[in-house]
Amino acid sequence: MAKNLQQTERHSPRYRGLETWPDEDILESLWASQLKAVSCVQLAIPSIEKGANEVAERLSNGGRLFYIGAGSSGHLAIQDGLELNPTYGWPLDRLIPLIAGGEKALLSPMGGAEDDTHSSVETLKYYDISDQDVLIAVAASGSTPYTLAAVKHANKIGALVVTIANNEKASMFEYSNHRILLNSGSEVIAGSTRMAAGTAQKTALNMLSTLVMTKLGHVHDGLMVSMIINNEKLANRGVEIVQEITGDDWETSKKALEDAQNDIKLAVLLAMQHPIPDATNALKKSNGHLGQAIQLLNL
Repeated sequence: MAKNLQQTERHSPRYRGLETWPDEDILESLWASQLKAVSCVQLAIPSIEKGANEVAERLSNGGRLFYIGAGSSGHLAIQDGLELNPTYGWPLDRLIPLIAGGEKALLSPMGGAEDDTHSSVETLKYYDISDQDVLIAVAASGSTPYTLAAVKHANKIGALVVTIANNEKASMFEYSNHRILLNSGSEVIAGSTRMAAGTAQKTALNMLSTLVMTKLGHVHDGLMVSMIINNEKLANRGVEIVQEITGDDWETSKKALEDAQNDIKLAVLLAMQHPIPDATNALKKSNGHLGQAIQLLNL
């Protein structure tokens, strides 16, 4: 029977009698497992790169970004998606995070919801997912019914499908454009995929979405130039970003950011003494890429 188990469900003999071990040995094993989980993502870099490039291309043409998963995988997927607005200014109306069991599943365990193949498809239909959109699906096993059904539907209608799984025989891979395999192996606690599998998923999601947002022009010199400013701490950080890019003093940078109504990219161009109409036009022509806008204005 053990031979039929998926990689993430297998019980490694290495951890038999774990509960009798000294605490330090248990923690050392958990730590080593986490390191292995992060390390395994390196082999997936080519897949992440290809996926990110095509995701960025689809989104640059007006597509929406869907995230979907169940249980721990769903939580990680949604977390990654929700961070894109405050960090990179990704519009909320072009972000659709979905999890088995709906919003209630964010605060309460709803294990049975992952078997519901009807709700995920109906939700995608409700949002009218199309061939312009992107679906990022995450499942440790790669065969979670809720997630798999959504992947099949999205693939059928021509959406770009990126799947992330920790099982090389993941069923989702058969219906996706880009397959990201994270071979995190057996868990220290057999089947507890919130651990190593989850760590690998979190890492891969971070890498994928960060590269996508960078390619879409939301990063300049390693700085969050599309960051949403909605509190004092972020307002100060915004001023610091303008300062770092332009070399201007605090007061000049702060004034530019205020004049730009907290649009960091626009503030940088204003601090460089470009008029608002010219700066706005340059950003539009460069599709929001600050470096390109600066080059256009300096021609």
